[in-house]
Amino acid sequence: MKLPLSWLSDYTDISGVTPKEFDAKMTMSGSKVEEVVYLGEEIENVVTGKVLSVTDHPDSDHLKICQLDVGQGEPVQIVTGAPNVTEASVGEICPVALHKSALPGGVKITKGKLRGVPSNGMMCSFQELGLTHGCVPYACENGILFLPDGTPVGEDIRKVVGLDDYVADFEITSNRPDCLSVIGLAREAAATFDRPFSVKTPEVKGVGDDIGHYMSVEVRDPDLCPRYTARLVKNIKIEPSPAWIRERLHAAGVRPINNIVDITNYVMLEYGQPMHAFDYACLSDGKIVVRRAQNGESIQTLDGVDHDLTDKMLAICDHDKPVAVAGVMGGANSEIEDDTKTVVFESACFHGATVRVTAKALGMRTEASGRFEKGLDPRMTLSAVDRACELVEELHAGEVVNGVIDVDSSDPAPKRLPFEPDKMNALLGLAIPADEQKRLLEKLDFTVEGGEVVVPSFRTDILRMCDLAEEVARMYGYDQIPTTLYAGEMVQGEYTPKQQAEREVSLICREAGFDESMSHSFISPKFYDMIGWPENDPRRVSTTILNPLGEDFSIMRTTILPSMLDSLAHNHAHRNPSASLFELGTIYTPTVRDGKADQTILPREEKILALGSYGSRSFFQFKGVIEAIAHELNIKGLSFETESENPSYHPGRCARVMAGDQRLGVFGTVHPTVCKTYGLSGEVLAAELHMDVLFAVMDPTRLYHALPKFPASTRDIAVIVNDAVPAASLQKAIEQAAGSILESVSLFDVYKGENIPEGKKSLAYSMSLRAPDRTLTDEECDKAMRDAIAALEKDFGAKLRG
Repeated sequence: MKLPLSWLSDYTDISGVTPKEFDAKMTMSGSKVEEVVYLGEEIENVVTGKVLSVTDHPDSDHLKICQLDVGQGEPVQIVTGAPNVTEASVGEICPVALHKSALPGGVKITKGKLRGVPSNGMMCSFQELGLTHGCVPYACENGILFLPDGTPVGEDIRKVVGLDDYVADFEITSNRPDCLSVIGLAREAAATFDRPFSVKTPEVKGVGDDIGHYMSVEVRDPDLCPRYTARLVKNIKIEPSPAWIRERLHAAGVRPINNIVDITNYVMLEYGQPMHAFDYACLSDGKIVVRRAQNGESIQTLDGVDHDLTDKMLAICDHDKPVAVAGVMGGANSEIEDDTKTVVFESACFHGATVRVTAKALGMRTEASGRFEKGLDPRMTLSAVDRACELVEELHAGEVVNGVIDVDSSDPAPKRLPFEPDKMNALLGLAIPADEQKRLLEKLDFTVEGGEVVVPSFRTDILRMCDLAEEVARMYGYDQIPTTLYAGEMVQGEYTPKQQAEREVSLICREAGFDESMSHSFISPKFYDMIGWPENDPRRVSTTILNPLGEDFSIMRTTILPSMLDSLAHNHAHRNPSASLFELGTIYTPTVRDGKADQTILPREEKILALGSYGSRSFFQFKGVIEAIAHELNIKGLSFETESENPSYHPGRCARVMAGDQRLGVFGTVHPTVCKTYGLSGEVLAAELHMDVLFAVMDPTRLYHALPKFPASTRDIAVIVNDAVPAASLQKAIEQAAGSILESVSLFDVYKGENIPEGKKSLAYSMSLRAPDRTLTDEECDKAMRDAIAALEKDFGAKLRG
C-alpha cells in the first residue's frame, strides 16, 4: 500500500514528523514501512520557464532556437527539435532542465551546442519527468509539456506537477484489511504519534428525484453478499479529473483515467472499499440481481477477455445477463463510455473466500479482489458510496439522484470481549494500569464500557483477549517492554526410543555398505503400474494432492518401493556398476469410502525402511543385512516365510519377514518384468520393513551372558532336499531337535549341479555345540547331530549327503 504522506493531512496532523521518524515509529507500532521515498528524488534543477521567442535554426530544417524566462533575470537559450514548438508557442510555460540538472533514470543535462548553436539546457516532455499521460491529460503525446495558464515562472517543477511529496510503502498483513486505506493508515499514524484523528461524514446535496424511479436491487445470495449499496448519478460529464486527484492517484501508484473512474479508485484508496460504476443504459429494466452465476454463463470483462462462469462464482447481473464478476472486475457490456449519461455507483461487501476462489479460477487478481478476499467491513459501503457522490458534486461531474438503495443482511451488533487488564498484564509481562490500557485501546477506536471492550467493526482480526493484549502492547511500545530471561534450568534434549531405533537402523545399514537416499512422498499414479500392481489392488487408492506440481507428483504414495527402484534406476542409468541404498521414508494410507480416498480425513502416516541393491550382493547376503538389523534391535524369533503372491517380486525368491506371528515386511528379488520397466538388468534385491512393527516387537531389555568357560564343539550337516524346501525351515528344525546344548546353527553352503538329482539341492549347516558347565563328550555331540538328522529326514524327507 503506497501512501502519499500529504494525503494524511485530511484526517490527522503529522507536521513536524520527519520521513525517517515516520518510518521508524510506524514500523515499531505494528504498521511495517518498507521504505519512504521522495517522488521527485531523481529530479534536480528543473524549473518552469516561459517561452519568449522561437526562431528557426540556421543549419537545420527541424530544430528551433528558443529564448525562455526561467525566473533568473537573463533569458536562457535552448535548442529543441520537439514538433509542437513553433512560433505559436510564445507565451507557453514548460519544464526546463537547466545546466547541471538531473532527470529520472539517471539522465544528466548539461549545456552544449546543437549544430553550432549554444543550448543551455533542455525543454522537457512529461515522459522525461516520469509522468504518464493520465497525470497531464492536456499534454502533447510526442512533444514538450506545456503547462496550464497561470503556472508561475521559475517554480521547481516538482511542486508544479505534484512530485513534491513523500510516499510511504507499507507491507500490510492479510489480517489488517482496514489498513489497505488512507483512513486506516491515518488512524494508525494518529495513534502512533498521539495526534487527533477525524473523518468527515460525506455530505451529498442531491438534485431531487428518487432512485427508486430508476432501479432496484435484489440480493439472492446474502451469504455471499451481506450488503449491497447503490446510488445513481445522471447527466454525467466525462472529463479529466482535477490536478489534485490525479496527483494523489499517481503518487499512490494508480493511473488516472477520467473523472468517474478516478473517483471510484480514489474512494477505494481512501476508504479501502472497492467500488464499481455501471453505465445505467446497459442495465436491462434498471434491475440489479446479485446471484450465483449459472454453469454455462459467460462474460467479457473490462480487460477484453471472455470468461466462462460457474455456480461457485458470484455475479452482478441485470434481468438478462451478468454485468460484473462480483469483487473481481466489471463487464465490458456495462463499461462507462464517452457518451454515458447515467451511472450507477456500486459499493458492496462480498464473501472473501468466494472472491478469492473466483479470482484464482479466472486468473484475474485485481486491486478489488485483493481487498475483498481479506474480509471487509460491511459498515463501510454506505460511507464509501456517499463519498463518491460527494466527489461527483465537488467536481461537477454529474447530478446525484436522491435516495440510496441499501440491501443489508449483515449483523449490526458489534463484537464484545471482556476487558481483563490483569490477564493482559500477565500475558505481556507488564504492569500497565487499567486506565492506561483503556486509553491505549481508545486511541484505536475501541471503546470500553461495562467491563467489556467494544471492537470497532473494521477490526475483523480481533477475536480474543490475546488480540486485545497485542493492541495494548504495540501502542504501549514494544521497545518499552523490558527484556527478561526464561526461568528454570536448561534441559538437554534427548532422542525418543523410536528416534533412537531409527538411528540404530540407519547406522547398521551404513555399516553394511548401504548409502542413504531420499525421495518425494508424492508420486505419479503410473508408479503403481510400473511395480506390477493390478488395477483392482486396494493399495492403489491414494490421497490426491489438490494443487500438484504436475501429474508426476499428484498423489501421496502408499508404498515406498517405486521410489527405491527409481533411485536404483538412476544409478544404473549413469553406469554405476553396483548400488546399495536404504531410505527411511513415509507412506500415506488414506481412509477409504466407497472405493475412494476420503479427502476430508488426513491419511495415516507410517515410516518404512526400504532397502535396495544390485550388482554386488547375493540373495543371502541381502538377507543377512535384515538379520543384522533384527539382531541389533533385539528382535527375537526372526523367521522367513515364502511369499509368492506379491506381484512386485519374483514368486520363487520372495519371503515375508516375521517375528513370531508379527509380519515385519517383505524382501526378495524384484520381478524381472518390473526390472525391465525401470531399465534395470541382473538381479535386483529389495526389502520393505515397517518401522512401527519393528519397534513394537523389539525387546528393550538386553541380557548379557558371561563369556563361556568351556570349549565349543562343531559339527557340519549336509543334506539333499527338494528344491522347494526353504533353507530356513530346515534350520528351525535343527534348532528344535538338537536340544539345549545347541549354541547356534548357520547355513554355509547351497549347491545344485553335478551329483545332485534334478529338482534337488544340497544344504550344508554348521552346528556349534556347547554346555555352560562342562566340556561336552563326543557321545553328547553325536546324539545331538543324530537327532537333528532324524528330524530332517522325518519332516522334509532329507537324505544325508555322502
